Amino acid sequence: MFEVAPQLLQDAIVLGDFPLCRLLLCKDSNYPWFILVPRREEVREIFQLSEDDQKQLIWESSYLSSQLDHGFNADKMNVAALGNQVPQLHLHHIVRYENDLAWPGPVWGKVPAMPYTESELANMKDRVNMLLTEQFRPKP
Repeated sequence: MFEVAPQLLQDAIVLGDFPLCRLLLCKDSNYPWFILVPRREEVREIFQLSEDDQKQLIWESSYLSSQLDHGFNADKMNVAALGNQVPQLHLHHIVRYENDLAWPGPVWGKVPAMPYTESELANMKDRVNMLLTEQFRPKP
């Protein structure tokens, strides 16, 4: 049975599901930072997915990136699948701005995570739900 890795759930909250992936929001308000996790057991690498799942993952990642880029007026979208600390396959989607705290370097370890306030989190959920209409089911 599929479960999101505990470390991912410690660092992020579940927003909802696409047909293949669960969408998470990182608990770091320094950046609009989202994670796609394919709902498949024991998958560490994209090539371990079936061909159909690989295509679906790329579609979901591209759709998410496009919607975030437009909806957040990104200067750059960073998409990464590292897996060095959490081996479960997951793709980070980070909206970047030329004036963000880590620009132009990577966001990892640059500054301490800044938790969302309750109102910021509610606003972010509403914003994402408005952006992601195609095939996305928000968590109730």
